[in-house]
Amino acid sequence: MSNTTALGISIEIKTWFRNDLSSDTDSSFIHNYEIKIINNMKYPVRLLSREWSVRHLIHGGSKVKGEGVVGQTPIIFPDESFVYTSGCELLSALGYMQGKFYFKNLGNDEVFEVRIPRFYMYFPPLLN
Repeated sequence: MSNTTALGISIEIKTWFRNDLSSDTDSSFIHNYEIKIINNMKYPVRLLSREWSVRHLIHGGSKVKGEGVVGQTPIIFPDESFVYTSGCELLSALGYMQGKFYFKNLGNDEVFEVRIPRFYMYFPPLLN
């Protein structure tokens, strides 16, 4: 699990390997991740967009940008949270993701970014 808090927004991340969808012989390692965004500010915020950097251990990296998350641009009220689940295909048995969320403070219309901490994903037999 990875956690961070910045500018009154907390990010908590959990990951798990999808053995049912992965194939080590085809170098397709599927992982799910759950992100919980907690608004500790005094104002509601809207999640506008995200940027991801995905690193595949020996196969380089890729960038992903887009509006909102999982088709939503949620408003998160003070002391409330928003949770979503998504997935990532790694081309290596080990890799990581990190990035940024962009929010709008609905109290003053200021747009700000919050760093998404790096989290690692790995093929479980690597740990044996």
